[in-house]
Amino acid sequence: MPKHVDPAARRAEIVDAYLRIVSRSGIAASTSRALAAEAGIAAGALWHYFGGFDDVVDAAFQRVYARTNERIAAATAGRRGLDALHAMSRDILPLEARTRDEAVVVVSFWGLLMGHEEFRAHTRAVEQEWGARVRGHLGEAIADGELRADTPVRELTDALLSVFEVMQLRAVQGSATAEPDRQLALIAHLLAPWRGAR
Repeated sequence: MPKHVDPAARRAEIVDAYLRIVSRSGIAASTSRALAAEAGIAAGALWHYFGGFDDVVDAAFQRVYARTNERIAAATAGRRGLDALHAMSRDILPLEARTRDEAVVVVSFWGLLMGHEEFRAHTRAVEQEWGARVRGHLGEAIADGELRADTPVRELTDALLSVFEVMQLRAVQGSATAEPDRQLALIAHLLAPWRGAR
């Protein structure tokens, strides 16, 4: 009697295998053959669970995004204002091995955006959700007197979101600007002019 395979569980195994390959050897190593071997299934069986390789990358991006959101929720629980904003930033910025590995997946996903409107919709959803969180924490910081009342919340939110994305790219590039202390210093620099009640 054939063994029953839970399609959702098998898809999750394949995505996990893809993430392991990327974190270990980079995007170029994540071929269909390598992915099937890592997942422990026949190469042709991959496409019983995904429509193509782009779908695997899409699922991996969504997994990384979900994991990041889980970390953000845990890190910011019971915090507000700049304390919460800094906690959120540390779980997005590629400051350690885990988030640098995630940056590789995210940057590879960006390379597919031009041909996939649904992928662009995913990135816009991330921007909207994280933007709302950042604006909320900046608003709390203003209310608590950590930031000046005239802090340009919209513009500062846009700048912080841009830093999150650029630092993921620079980490993949191996840029010296992606060293953890320089990333955190950039966030501090953006906030510095607006610190303290006026």
